[in-house]
Amino acid sequence: MKSTTICHHVFKAKERSSSQPALLKKQKDEWVSISWSQYFADIETLACGLLALGLKPKDRVAIMSNTRYEWSVADYAILGSGAVAVPIYQTVTAEDLEYILNNSQARYLFIEDKNLLKILSTVQKSCTFLEKIICYESPKESAVENLMSYADLVLLGKQEKDDQAPQFAKLSAATQATDTATLIYTSGTTGRPKGVVLTHEQIISEVSDAFPYMGATREDLSLTFLPYAHILGRIEHWGHMYIGFTMAFAESLEKIKHNLVEVRPTFMIAVPRIFEKIYAGIMAQAESNPIKSRLFKWALGVGKKAGDYRLKRSPVPLELVLQLALAHKLVLSKVKDAFGGRLRFCVSGGAPLAQDIALFFHSCDILILEGYGLTETTAAICVNTPFDYRFGSVGKPIGDVQLKIAEDGEVLVKSKKVMKEYYLDPDSTRAALQDGWFATGDIGEILPSGDLKLTDRKKDLIKTAGGKYVAPQRLENLLKLHPFISQVLIHGDQKKYIVALITLDRAFLKQLAKDRRLVYDDLGSLTQHPYILEFVRKAVAQTNKQLASFESIKRFTILKNEFTVEAGELTPSLKVKRKFLDKKFHAEIEALYKS
Repeated sequence: MKSTTICHHVFKAKERSSSQPALLKKQKDEWVSISWSQYFADIETLACGLLALGLKPKDRVAIMSNTRYEWSVADYAILGSGAVAVPIYQTVTAEDLEYILNNSQARYLFIEDKNLLKILSTVQKSCTFLEKIICYESPKESAVENLMSYADLVLLGKQEKDDQAPQFAKLSAATQATDTATLIYTSGTTGRPKGVVLTHEQIISEVSDAFPYMGATREDLSLTFLPYAHILGRIEHWGHMYIGFTMAFAESLEKIKHNLVEVRPTFMIAVPRIFEKIYAGIMAQAESNPIKSRLFKWALGVGKKAGDYRLKRSPVPLELVLQLALAHKLVLSKVKDAFGGRLRFCVSGGAPLAQDIALFFHSCDILILEGYGLTETTAAICVNTPFDYRFGSVGKPIGDVQLKIAEDGEVLVKSKKVMKEYYLDPDSTRAALQDGWFATGDIGEILPSGDLKLTDRKKDLIKTAGGKYVAPQRLENLLKLHPFISQVLIHGDQKKYIVALITLDRAFLKQLAKDRRLVYDDLGSLTQHPYILEFVRKAVAQTNKQLASFESIKRFTILKNEFTVEAGELTPSLKVKRKFLDKKFHAEIEALYKS
């Protein structure tokens, strides 16, 4: 079997050393390790079950679940059988679920639990291609038809192993680089989800370039928690199989902080919102009393001075080395320990990371490497590395990636990593791919160093009534540097000035109210308390000092609740859905423009 598909590396997995586990997962409060040989055996067994059900090459098999061990097993069982995996976010609406299942013509669907089955039950009769639903967590009762449990499929695979295992090996060996591996539907922030067609060639091009370039090795351990329906999470999962590093499954997003301390990963892949939340938590704790705050600011200042020398690739002076040792002992080591104490680097992608947050963690000896890519480019086309990084850039192109900047500033890319097409959508494909160049929709520039620097999404740029262009993500990231500000939506397209909708961090808000002895009925009313309003006004004024007059925030309103994925306000990668929010909060926005 040639190493032109990820299937080759699945079969190599069973030969890997037993001294380094393939995976770690939590069972009854204990971390359980899974060997590479056991991992392969589980993949093979599930594939045998699917083949016994009648799975054929090129069939579509959807997976709708949180990130978990069974997701990984199902993905490799599907791909190794020559079929096509169709990941679906577990937060998808019933309308989009129906559309994706029908558009992809999925025959089978892996689904997580009874809650998702309820959503499926409302549209199943309209999903004409769907033949069998496999549920990870066996429900006792369900209105869903043609349902079987994951455990029963595994049992079927064991019973049919003698007949089907040779077929699985044959199909894996026959898989070609040009065969479609997966159909990944975009999150639909601008309308109907589009199916991005990725072949095995794109997968291998990405993992064989990105992970060695960052310095990942078999000895590494990552904590995985991003949705595998998101390309960044999926690439971590494929990179783990290609490189052979150990991957630990986080229990949930809420338990990441706890799991980091338990697992002690050597690297971590995340979206900016994760780092923003950790940053906010650290700052809230540091500012809880004046003495702690002064000590923290001193230590952070020492760390920043040392970090500046590292950025210049210069030796740190002895005097500063001694101060740094003390700063680490008293303060900074606690920040590193919060990540488990062994992190060599983190990778941030999926959205822009505020430069000040990257510099903050750098001062604490936590290196966050920003990268850049899209679903259509199989994740990263540029990335910083531990030995070549610049904050404010997304790094240099990797592998065969070629970049150029269009006349309007849009970043264009040519690479084997670029998708084959949008599924059954020739018009969108033609619009995005011209003369072999993919139009990313992002505005940027190539720095003299060769690094790519991004400004904003082309479609997100705001043009004020005065004709000035404003990059909303930059303003939003600046405001979120204040740890009590959770999320921000900047508005001002065709308007005379810029306004902001702001949500506040609940934990910080409660602590502030306690410290200041504020009287309030509930958290919603607390957000509108005069003291809180003035507190936020000062933060906005401080942010405006860094902005030109035309882009400064003239008015703002504080919303009573934070944006959530469940309410449709955030994408699964925790980015704001601008058009949705503009429509939902139309009245609040318009009120900010009334005198």
